[in-house]
Amino acid sequence: MITSRDSFFIGNEWVKPSTSRTFTLVNASTEEEIGTVPEAVEADIDAAVAAARDAFDNSGWATAEPAERAAVMERFMAAVAARGADLAEAVSVQNGMPIALSSQLEGQFGVGVIQYYAELAKTIGQPDVRPSQMGKETLVRRAPVGVAAAIVPWNFPVTLALNKIAPAMAAGCTVVIKPSPGTVLDSYILAEAALEAGVPAGVLNWVTAEREAGAYLVSHPGVDKVAFTGSTAAGRKIAAACGELLRPVTLELGGKSAAILLEDVDIGSFLQGVPMACMLNNGQTCYNGTRVLAPKKRYDEVVGALADFAKSLNVGNALDPETHVGPMASSAHRDRVQSYIEIGKDEARLVAGGGRPADQNSGFFIEPTVFADVDNSARIAQEEIFGPVLSVIPYDGESEAVRIANDSEYGLGGSVWSADSEHAKSIADKVDSGTVGVNGYMPSLGAPFGGVKASGIGREFGPEAVGAYQKLKSIYVMG
Repeated sequence: MITSRDSFFIGNEWVKPSTSRTFTLVNASTEEEIGTVPEAVEADIDAAVAAARDAFDNSGWATAEPAERAAVMERFMAAVAARGADLAEAVSVQNGMPIALSSQLEGQFGVGVIQYYAELAKTIGQPDVRPSQMGKETLVRRAPVGVAAAIVPWNFPVTLALNKIAPAMAAGCTVVIKPSPGTVLDSYILAEAALEAGVPAGVLNWVTAEREAGAYLVSHPGVDKVAFTGSTAAGRKIAAACGELLRPVTLELGGKSAAILLEDVDIGSFLQGVPMACMLNNGQTCYNGTRVLAPKKRYDEVVGALADFAKSLNVGNALDPETHVGPMASSAHRDRVQSYIEIGKDEARLVAGGGRPADQNSGFFIEPTVFADVDNSARIAQEEIFGPVLSVIPYDGESEAVRIANDSEYGLGGSVWSADSEHAKSIADKVDSGTVGVNGYMPSLGAPFGGVKASGIGREFGPEAVGAYQKLKSIYVMG
């Protein structure tokens, strides 16, 4: 794996940066410096947007037959699949995702995303004729919106990039992708895959930058649509900028999801689901169910089981296949998570974890941590921690469970656990969230994913995601 780069990927060429500014890359498990990559400034953003604009306006990509774009995407999919192991390793080294998980979610799941939208691309552009009340008929046309700016966070850099790239390509858009400085190496691997697959020049462009240059990209006059995944605070700023410009925007933001355990829950089944539903990627997942709502009649049982489970998890180097929980992505983020744990010690009862693992002398590690006797008004229950920290909240009756679950500024994920899945579905219907799992949680490619309230605007996945990269025109045929 190459750990230093000196160029950006713009217009299917490796373009030298306009300045000598660089980002230093760090192995999250060892704290060792592993390389550098260039930092984009406004001139580099201009170059990337210009390449995307030229490709959209002049290359024929936007007007190509749907089958042509689908064929390009299928070649891109194959090239990404061939690099699955390299993508997984790059992500795990940089952000601490356990390699067993990154091999699945970064090395393989993204391939499925491209495949799904390549199939959808084949049907785009089919006639949509609707009845007219005052004339003969109405023709509804869907056209690509233009140049899309895709701003991607560090926690799932491959999948979250492809969640934007694939539907944008299917619609006929061109894209400028700004990955997070925290996880950059994977973006170069994706760019190499695009080049090998023969994706037309300018359709996909990668430039890594800090927030200031990212803000410049969001407001760039050559950009027609923005897609962002990240914090709610940053999302509000992007929404304000796009609102001023009347620019379409999709925002997938933070979460503080609730996992509701009903009285008949099988604790063993719930514990099996915790790694994916509540502590995925070392807790660095926006939809994690970090508020565990337990019935008072079984509260002590749930707390004890979760505490024992947290203590049993193997914390270690992200590249070790036996690791369950790797390090936080950076020293700054480790410190942030630890500061919330210290807050929690004053707000609730610590029953597991709470500090750095005794056997880890380097790396940005935090022990899997469980708090009991948590009131839903506590900061650790209301604010997004983004680490392996669970708050167990008691409730009395299902109505109170739903009330507590909905008592949050967020609404991205959540889950309901019960021996009676039909009853669990009825409870899930009452949870004010964009997505809810029943006896587990995993987003589905064919269904819209996104949040309500402070968790975002718009949806990814499903055919709905393609619509976010299209503009509509109605042609009224009067005679």
